[in-house]
Amino acid sequence: MTANVPDPVVMGIVNVTPDSFSDGGLNLDPDAAIAHGHALVRDGAAILDVGGESTRPGAEPVDEVEELRRVLPVLEGLRGCGARLSIDTSKARVAQAALDAGASIVNDVTALRADPRMAALLAERGCCCVLMHMLGEPRTMQREPRYDDVVADVVAFLRERLAVAVAAGIDERRVWLDPGIGFGKTIDHNLQLLARLDELAALGRPLVIGTSRKSFLGTITGRETGDRIAGTLATNVLALAAGASIFRVHDVGPAHDALRVAAATLRGSWTTMTTTT
Repeated sequence: MTANVPDPVVMGIVNVTPDSFSDGGLNLDPDAAIAHGHALVRDGAAILDVGGESTRPGAEPVDEVEELRRVLPVLEGLRGCGARLSIDTSKARVAQAALDAGASIVNDVTALRADPRMAALLAERGCCCVLMHMLGEPRTMQREPRYDDVVADVVAFLRERLAVAVAAGIDERRVWLDPGIGFGKTIDHNLQLLARLDELAALGRPLVIGTSRKSFLGTITGRETGDRIAGTLATNVLALAAGASIFRVHDVGPAHDALRVAAATLRGSWTTMTTTT
């Protein structure tokens, strides 16, 4: 047992897209997305991550106008829902509009590399941000990804992007880091990152883990996309024990319960799970 297990925080996924790998099109209608978000909060989500552009392997980019059209009504409809709102975007204009609409977190899968305006915006607004490792871009990231040592390479990348963020005026305490499971990684790369997650936790910032329903779980278990809850929970619990604290998932209820029990077991005591971070 260990007393320094971080409080697990569940980030529920609200994809407002026609082409996301798991739930593309299910919540493209704003009313459906808003209802889905409220359901995730009832299930235990402390954060809702709203995205209007798919980042699945092979995904095509979406322009700012379309991305804004998709996400703004949903963010406005979820304001005051009881969870913090996150915008999953790499575009500064979309991030700014989302922050104005009630978001307090920007989840940038490019780690401030796609839009030169993003870092200054985040520094000015004082919001939390997620910086993720991705090899290449969604359209190309799964074409024979190679590393010398995937864990060392991801640690070095995230350390460098954290330094860039701080140099731009972003408060280090508001930066979360994501190793980018499945983003330009083979199955073996993903497993190595999970097995050595303590090396990323040593960077000293909250770690975001996004394994939910991903293809490497399907390859290992033989399960189709919608049947990968158990595999997702296994990775979440292992990541919690290694120091991760924020878990981006589709299936919020099972993740909430599994992480609550795992945290209580690792600590040897239990408390009500946190609703913010």
